Amino acid sequence: MTTRGVLYVHSAPRALCPHVEWAVAGVLGTRVNLDWIRQPAAPGTWRSEFSWQGRAGTASQLASALRGWHLLRFEVTAEPCPTAEGERYSCTPELGIFHAVTGIHGDILIPEDRLRAALTRAQRGESDLAAELAKLLGKPWDDELEPFRYAGEGAPVRWLHQVV
Repeated sequence: MTTRGVLYVHSAPRALCPHVEWAVAGVLGTRVNLDWIRQPAAPGTWRSEFSWQGRAGTASQLASALRGWHLLRFEVTAEPCPTAEGERYSCTPELGIFHAVTGIHGDILIPEDRLRAALTRAQRGESDLAAELAKLLGKPWDDELEPFRYAGEGAPVRWLHQVV
């Protein structure tokens, strides 16, 4: 079964850009040329978006291939398919990597064991329940990546049209 997804490289130093392309090509098994544009949120860095299609599990392979580079900010998404739920990976130099399973409508699906563990930590006074839930939903990653998601002037725009 195949799925589709998107790789968002939110910021990468120029010298790292070809290495990102090589890593993505290694996972997808085909040559990849990303369209890089300047990232105004972090001068001296570049951003790119790339739609991909591959077998279920490709998103995790892409995230694994890119996660070791400390100066890279990225997200990888995969749509659900008949054999697998969707996925979302977010990575920042400060926070590391976040992974979430997503449902058909893009909602994050949190396994009950992770919810129980968060509740237990909060009940023991080890942490605050609201902070635990925020981490389970990826809020710290969203907060850090939000300024980078807006590409600024000159970003390619894709208009999606729904035919009724």
